[in-house]
Amino acid sequence: MTDHSHHRDIRTFGRRDGRPLSSRQKHLFETLMPKVALPTEDALDFHTLFGDQRDVWLEIGFGGGEHLIRTARQNRNVGIIGAEPFIEGVAKALTGLDEHNLSNVRLHADDIRLVLPHFPGDSLKRVFILFPDPWPKRRQQKRRLIQPDFLDELARIMAPGATLRFATDVKSYADEALWQIQRCGHFDWLAEKASDWRDDPEDHEPTRYQLKKLGDCEPVWLEFTRRTNQAI
Repeated sequence: MTDHSHHRDIRTFGRRDGRPLSSRQKHLFETLMPKVALPTEDALDFHTLFGDQRDVWLEIGFGGGEHLIRTARQNRNVGIIGAEPFIEGVAKALTGLDEHNLSNVRLHADDIRLVLPHFPGDSLKRVFILFPDPWPKRRQQKRRLIQPDFLDELARIMAPGATLRFATDVKSYADEALWQIQRCGHFDWLAEKASDWRDDPEDHEPTRYQLKKLGDCEPVWLEFTRRTNQAI
């Protein structure tokens, strides 16, 4: 098995700490987080994790949790795993879980690459990577999440026919991600016309980052399916 630990040493995200947590957020970290935290020590069993044989989706880098919470509310029969290293974002997600009484979400408050090897193969039905840290400067681009080793591992844990949605508002990242994902050979791009990558998907909940419009282009939406005729 290839040792990918050196790739994990390269951080794909910026800061982890933000403003001090409120007393309520601290309380939720103490009381709710232990109940919804994704186990990190052993191989994951999704049936045990969610208590039944439901479909499982993954959102990588959920930011403030806007998309994560809305998706969980609209798909209560689906198990959703959210990963976000920014502690303030995790606190906001915990607040959303508490306010909406959501029991179908598990959270990982760290780098998703640390736990992907524990995921069972061919198991995820949807993956969302929405507006990840763009690292726009050329010398920073090695920190971008979409890299060959990461895509290989992602393909391993996605079920054949599962969908991957990637979005960014940085043109160089859109170009690179499309090239990397097509080049890896595990996914088929679903776009048939320009509106497929220009328009927000109907089921998308705008994120706080997206609404700030900090990038250099309008959002680019890249939707793929995991190929069904390939063993990973």
